[in-house]
Amino acid sequence: MRIDKNVCERRGREYSDSKKNRRRQRMISPVQRLYETCKETFANCGPGVVPSAEKIERLKEVLDTMAGADVGLRPNMPYFKSIRYDRPPTITYLHLHECDKFSIGIFCLPPSAVIPLHDHPGMTVFSKLLFGEMHIKSYDWVGNLPAEPTPLAKPLDHGLGDSTTGIRLAKVKMNSAFRAPCKTSILYPADGGNMHCFTAKTACAVLDVLGPPYCDPEGRHCQYYYDFPFSNISVPEEQKGDYAWLKEREKPDDLTVVGALYKGPKMVE
Repeated sequence: MRIDKNVCERRGREYSDSKKNRRRQRMISPVQRLYETCKETFANCGPGVVPSAEKIERLKEVLDTMAGADVGLRPNMPYFKSIRYDRPPTITYLHLHECDKFSIGIFCLPPSAVIPLHDHPGMTVFSKLLFGEMHIKSYDWVGNLPAEPTPLAKPLDHGLGDSTTGIRLAKVKMNSAFRAPCKTSILYPADGGNMHCFTAKTACAVLDVLGPPYCDPEGRHCQYYYDFPFSNISVPEEQKGDYAWLKEREKPDDLTVVGALYKGPKMVE
């Protein structure tokens, strides 16, 4: 049998390239893999545009395997300790990357720290609890029930007066505690719990991927909300706890988020 020398050389190069790619995949850091997967996932996306199911699953798989050690974080670091006891704990944000397509960052929460209820307009958001225990409560807007309070379905008085401006009905999507290691939480522009609140039960680190990121000039600003129950509405009694009125509010005065330099494994952009 005659063997073509050129074919053999070509196959040899292909085999060598394949081995190099596999070796690179084994050597690449989790942070670098996350960045490259985000670039692919959000390449053709924009406000309100959700990546394909396949790309979402690929990014989720990368995040699901990540832990605090992959980004150089440990629960005993200063980020996770309260230094004042006369106000809520300070939350630290570590910035990894931001472009017009997506952002990557880490929220470091001391025990009892709270990221108040807020929304993510036009965004697909991946949140991975790297370590610790956290309670997450999230809502989606209700589309098939009255969007404004009525005499039979009005917010209870929580010191907000009679004004119904900026109030909408929402349905609870999630109201549970999570302990790492756990799966990645994903929310979408119109469902999945677009408005959520994080409460740290212990020291927690949460890796957040937003696509696209917040952008005030483009109308994607972070809106905060009060949530409170309603007196009556036309749903079965056993479902009443699944709904709440959300009222727009300013950023809470006692919310303190400070930026800090990310010192974990390098990410090459």
